[in-house]
Amino acid sequence: MPHTIIKAADRGIKDIGWLQSNFSLSFGPYANPVRSGFGLLRVFNDDFVKPGNGFGLHAHANMEIISVMLAGRMNHIDSLGYKEEVSTDWVQIMSAGSGLRHEEHNIGDDEVNFLQIWVEPKLQNVTPRYQRRHFPAEKRRNQLTTIVSNEEGTTHCWINQNAKLSLGFYDAGQTLTYTLNPLNKGVFIFVMEGALGVNGEAVAQRESIGLWETASVEISCSTKSKFIVIEAPINH
Repeated sequence: MPHTIIKAADRGIKDIGWLQSNFSLSFGPYANPVRSGFGLLRVFNDDFVKPGNGFGLHAHANMEIISVMLAGRMNHIDSLGYKEEVSTDWVQIMSAGSGLRHEEHNIGDDEVNFLQIWVEPKLQNVTPRYQRRHFPAEKRRNQLTTIVSNEEGTTHCWINQNAKLSLGFYDAGQTLTYTLNPLNKGVFIFVMEGALGVNGEAVAQRESIGLWETASVEISCSTKSKFIVIEAPINH
């Protein structure tokens, strides 16, 4: 099946001191014509924010924006009236729809690391919505946990697109088969810690692999590993 691997060293980088962003897909100053997105997955940033710094008030519209907290503590303030805090193992979504504004800052003593993920929406100009959920690592050991999907539910966040995001936290030697929704055409896997074999391809720490034209993928954990699986349509 066709696939692409993005090595950690081949990602785009924006380093302005208080913020270091690592871009797997084109974003901001990083414009790579062969990585303009992975289907409807448009943005995948591995961001590090120094204490006392963050993103001032800014606007979004018609994008599904997911933040997966890997380390540290950040606040969230938005024009919908939410004033929240998220830390390690929290996931938050903004279904930006017709438009909202928000800001977020590192409010802890340690560096924040989070994944910033943007998915194009299924419907335009819907009513904006914010949501967050907690997914403690100790409750996810050796299982794939759905953190975001297109279906409403009490155990995950939901977004306005036929997409699914899952977190994996597995011991060395564990294997699993991931089966795609027939409506989707691709899966994007990023390794936060450890190393994987994905359909026989080696994927190291901070690397990603995108696969398409397949009904399932085989994942094996070469070491104790943490990773995210993003399933989204390849075609509009």
